[in-house]
Amino acid sequence: MFLNAAPFTISFLLLPLAALGAFWGGVWMIAAPLYAFIAIPLLDNLLKLGEARLDSDIGEARLFWHRLVTWFWVPIQFVMIFGLIWIAAHTDRLAVWEVIVMAVVVGIASGGIGITYAHELMHQQNRFERTLAQMLMCSTLYGHFCIEHVYGYHINVATPEDPATAREGETIYRFIPRVVTTSLTSAWHIQTEQLRKRNLPLWSHRNAFWRYAGWSAAFLVTAALIGGWTGIGILVLQAIVAVMLLELVDYIEHYGLMRRKRANGRYEPTQPHHSWNSGHQASNWLLINLQRHSDHHYKPRKRFPTLQSYPESEAPQLPHGYPWMVVLALFPPLYFRVMTPRLRAWQARFYPDEVA
Repeated sequence: MFLNAAPFTISFLLLPLAALGAFWGGVWMIAAPLYAFIAIPLLDNLLKLGEARLDSDIGEARLFWHRLVTWFWVPIQFVMIFGLIWIAAHTDRLAVWEVIVMAVVVGIASGGIGITYAHELMHQQNRFERTLAQMLMCSTLYGHFCIEHVYGYHINVATPEDPATAREGETIYRFIPRVVTTSLTSAWHIQTEQLRKRNLPLWSHRNAFWRYAGWSAAFLVTAALIGGWTGIGILVLQAIVAVMLLELVDYIEHYGLMRRKRANGRYEPTQPHHSWNSGHQASNWLLINLQRHSDHHYKPRKRFPTLQSYPESEAPQLPHGYPWMVVLALFPPLYFRVMTPRLRAWQARFYPDEVA
């Protein structure tokens, strides 16, 4: 299984590329973004769309190398964040503007890869992997995502009740402020309701918000001890960039796709056609099959190598992998020009009675 897992390690190349930028500055600072947003999409266009997957019944032991890929990113992310803080605070290699650029670069890595890996880990049943997910999310100061995503988003996805489902015609610049604020309040409501059902007070140690606050505070204190206010600034800036990238991905995953509400007031079950998918191979290696999003919603605890692709007849397809799609989303007129015809085709295929 080692050889099967090996392609998914292409994300690890971001560490040496970011290191080049941190040590040498200048043009080297864009090496990691060029790799993620240019080289990977170009490789997508050279490779065939990927459909292969491992059997969903395969045992956990045979998935050891795949699981190790997600575990190994945790120290990589910490090295990137705190390594940059040390370089910025204790050497004169980087000018102030270069430190800012590199904090953005690290945020792209922690948001694009770190949160993707955290997403995989938070859906697992063992405490070790869920703890790794919480550590990754708290290093981006967004720990409550672990609650909202698992207990809110996966229940309400593709409905108006889900903060992370983008409405048709909604720009990314309206979506991000809405989802950042409402996902926090939603997570708090979910947690307090869970505590109420267990007859526990808000100050109980079972309240995950206190654990996330503790992890986040620990990261901030560590940043301050290594680099003072510069360290705190770098940590906060990379966290902002990471969260923005996370919500860019959320934006494209279900843009405009809504489940029908039934006469009894409940929404129809989530189906493959309620998620945008991409079979582009290189970006699926980079993002551990996150783009096979429909199957993830079908069985959220499935390990990433077992996620299957769906044909266009069963699930809507994106024209590009996520790296290019998130860049396109930054330019709403272009994004709508690409996505509106696809959304109309989706409506005509799956909900013809609702098409005007």
